[in-house]
Amino acid sequence: MPQNILAVYGSPRRHGNTATLLDAAVEGARDAGARVEKIVLRDLKISPCLEIYGCKKTGECAIRDDFQSLRDKLLSAQGVMLASPIFFYAVSTHTKALMERFQSLWVKKHWIDNVPLGKPAYTRKGLFITVGATQGKKLFDGAILSVKYFFDVLDISLFKTLCYRGIDFEGDIEDHPEHIREAYDTGKALAAALSRD
Repeated sequence: MPQNILAVYGSPRRHGNTATLLDAAVEGARDAGARVEKIVLRDLKISPCLEIYGCKKTGECAIRDDFQSLRDKLLSAQGVMLASPIFFYAVSTHTKALMERFQSLWVKKHWIDNVPLGKPAYTRKGLFITVGATQGKKLFDGAILSVKYFFDVLDISLFKTLCYRGIDFEGDIEDHPEHIREAYDTGKALAAALSRD
């Protein structure tokens, strides 16, 4: 049975470098037999968390927008691919707003359902793809931590991260076919890993 993967494009640029890399990963996963749905965050209306804690009773976010439908897709996917460029050593605003809204799921999981902290029960796998313009040693540290804990609340283990420095202007990634090939191979590997689970 084909594996179900959700690919989430977190760049404000529709045809940016992370989008090119994610396209390659999607192609690899599809070539390995997976079904992949693509979601572009900039096309959705998703407010950041307003910290009103309307989720305390049921775990349901009180803000009604496109978050709910995307949440359901993320929760039903066997695998997730997430791509975002680095802005100020963090993920993009579109990506961060999505992450923040999953505070409602964290509340449901740990406050309402009393799932113990620090005891993950990973049932799915996720891939994170990112690029940054500078050569900073810690360029990706903050983003990777955010993604790791975002995936954690979704019971997703971080299968792999693909991080590329020195990539800034639209199209720069085309000068690095080896990175595009690695993204393709990693998408293929993710699909294969999910089929073994």
